[in-house]
Parts: sequence; C-alpha cells; structure tokens
Amino acid sequence: YTLPDGSEYEYESTSRKKLEDYHAELLSNARGEAPRVDAVCIVGETREGTLLMEREFRYPLNSWCISFPAGLKEPGESIGECVERELLEETGYKLRRDVERPLRPLPQAQFSSTGLTDEAIQIVFAQVERAGDAQPERNELIEPFQLPISETRRFLDENTTLISTRAQLILELFAARAEAQAARVER
Repeated sequence: YTLPDGSEYEYESTSRKKLEDYHAELLSNARGEAPRVDAVCIVGETREGTLLMEREFRYPLNSWCISFPAGLKEPGESIGECVERELLEETGYKLRRDVERPLRPLPQAQFSSTGLTDEAIQIVFAQVERAGDAQPERNELIEPFQLPISETRRFLDENTTLISTRAQLILELFAARAEAQAARVER
C-alpha cells in the first residue's frame, strides 16, 4: 500500500482465495461492491425453542470451541444449498418444510476479522428439524447440541469452553430477548 504521505506500507493478511481472485476481490471492495460470500453461519432454531449449536475442535486454537454450524460455500452453490448441506453434514438437521420462511439471511455478509482475513460469511437464521445422523468430514471433530433459548444467559455465564465472537454476540441477543419476555410475563 502507498500511504497518504507517499511512503510504502506492507500489510500481511490471509485468504483462502487464489491470488488472482483475492486481487479481484480487493478491487471489488474498493469499488464498494457487495462481497462474494465465502461461507455461511447457521443460527438454527428448533420448534422446541432450542438453538442448534456445536462444540468443535478448532485446529488454529488447539482447543474445542462453541459455535453455530458453519461452513464454506462451494462454487456455484446458493446460500440455501450451502445451508442445507452444512446442516446435514455437521448436525444431522435440515431446514423445516412446514414453515413459510425457514431461512432468513442477514442483509449482507460479515467479516470474521477485518484485520486478518477477507473471508465473507453470510449469517442465516433458520428453522430446523432433525433429519438423521451427522456425517462430518473425517477431519471435522464436531459435537452438535441443543441449547434451550431460555437457558442462554446461564450458559453464557457458566461456559468455560472457548466461544466464537459471532456465537457469543448472537447468544447475548437471544439471552436479552428471553429476559425481556420473562419480564413481560412477570408483570
């Protein structure tokens, strides 16, 4: 990069993209174009009032980490197709077919760490149901679990396993919603 004073500045980052694709994405970002979605994060809610969560071993951390189901989008795959594939592979769940809108993506993709990587992640809220057994890839160490929405505050307060920023923020929103609903019931 050339700084405003004319001096050169080198900045290190990481990307899963090929160099030419990464360069094209940088130019696209500079033009203000919407980022290409690289991955999805699925906030799955069951009809029983639970959130579909994962405890996954994350190699960069050398530790287990609490997160929502997520995964990389394949070339040519739609967001919906990616969500369906990742849900089934990692958790054995699928989108519900008995609701009008089982999938609601946030308006734009988000970035995990804008100081390190260009990975654009589409967060989607989904209505999910059990479909069978999880079939993660051989190198994916994943333990799906259900967290009752009413227990999100307790979980956040008591959890000692590493937790992704995205999961923590989303769980905080669910905890606040549950607390507000409980306060209305008490009145």
